[in-house]
Amino acid sequence: MKHTFLDLGTQPIANKFLQEAGEDEYKFNLTVEFDDETKLVSLGNFVRPELMFNDSYVYHSSNSDTMRKHFKDYSQLLKEDFNPQKVLEIGSNDGVFVRNFDQKTTIAVEPCGNFAQLTNAMHYETYNEFWSMDLAKRIIKEHGKRDLISSSNCICHIQNLDEAFAGISECLSEDGIFVFEDPSLILMLERVSYDQIYDEHAHIFSVTALQNLLNRNGLEIFRVDNLEVHGGSNRIYACKIGARNVEKSVAVNLEFEDKHGIGDLKTYQDFARKVQKSKDSLNDILIDLKSKGKKIVSYGATSKSTTVFNYCGIGPDLIDYIVDTTADKQGKLSPGMHIPVVSPDSGFDETVDVAFLGAWNYEKEILAKEQRFIKDGGKFITHIPYVRVVGTSA
Repeated sequence: MKHTFLDLGTQPIANKFLQEAGEDEYKFNLTVEFDDETKLVSLGNFVRPELMFNDSYVYHSSNSDTMRKHFKDYSQLLKEDFNPQKVLEIGSNDGVFVRNFDQKTTIAVEPCGNFAQLTNAMHYETYNEFWSMDLAKRIIKEHGKRDLISSSNCICHIQNLDEAFAGISECLSEDGIFVFEDPSLILMLERVSYDQIYDEHAHIFSVTALQNLLNRNGLEIFRVDNLEVHGGSNRIYACKIGARNVEKSVAVNLEFEDKHGIGDLKTYQDFARKVQKSKDSLNDILIDLKSKGKKIVSYGATSKSTTVFNYCGIGPDLIDYIVDTTADKQGKLSPGMHIPVVSPDSGFDETVDVAFLGAWNYEKEILAKEQRFIKDGGKFITHIPYVRVVGTSA
């Protein structure tokens, strides 16, 4: 049975930035459910994939120094540990991962046409469509089965997980591996990072739920790496059942999740109360700062901040504008709350008193980059794991 435990209100497409305020916006009710059979946490209402992932998708993985290094190191680890010869990436974005592998033996799947063009231009054959069982069969026919199927921050986007995992199992060689990274449910619960929840994230995964879903599709987890990337993620290594020895990290993660109530509805109800408290605290601090004449901006026009601003009702009356390095977002308005987006070069200057960390998952990178702002008395505010000021020079 599925239980709704959180309602984040009416939300827009998180990455759909507007040219002007009068544009039509698709909106939906963002609720979250817990399935007490599979232990899976999912959105109560899915958004049609083509509304989110299309030729105008704006998130570039390679824009971040952190992510470029992450994918380079990740690729090297896979080469050293598994030496894959035939590679497939599901959700290749702008090619930040696949570029580390041989063009002749590596293929990609990317439904966003603008990104598929990029990887095709890099000479990686790219299927510009959504992952499906039909596509898996065509890839086998045209290229053979794969030694490595990788996916980063994409499997949680796929609404029909049984079809996705069945297609991956079909496409995987007998001793091949399926490795994927997605946000960690247990860390979201611990950090009250409710902004991990938005339209694209159809599911937030626990290792427990993934083991249940993979098992019923002929796969099993043999290793788990716990990562800090994207605000806390798990890297899941899976294979066909019985193909590899299951490492200790799997039991460690399953036991940790069980100890922290991952299968108990009360855990999620407690989380919902903490989310409401976070909302109230963030509004209180922003309203107080604004009443004192402070200029407040947001640092990062992220999907996470879309959830926060729309749930908390934070608009241009509190946040003057958002600074973001992504050229495709600049000069536009944020989804739902219509806060202007400008480049950091023009907007992050000496007139700014306070910056909300919309990209809190890059806190270390941002604080290191903006030492001058901090030394001049500027303050950063985050809501993770609770509302507070970070990076002060004091």
